[in-house]
Amino acid sequence: MRSTNRKVTVNVPAQMLETARKVTGAGITETIIEGLKEIEKRAQRSALRQLMGKVHFTLDLNKTRR
Repeated sequence: MRSTNRKVTVNVPAQMLETARKVTGAGITETIIEGLKEIEKRAQRSALRQLMGKVHFTLDLNKTRR
């Protein structure tokens, strides 16, 4: 998959950005990208939680250990 970049202008609280940069140890762009990736992961975890109790399977541990 080919990735394309978009240049955007955002207004973010300066202190929040500086704190995030210190945590990541990266520059502004890298810090924002890492934050966006975390949002994606959160959405994926939420989707998995939605499946809780809806997916049923049987597993024979003795057979799987052989």
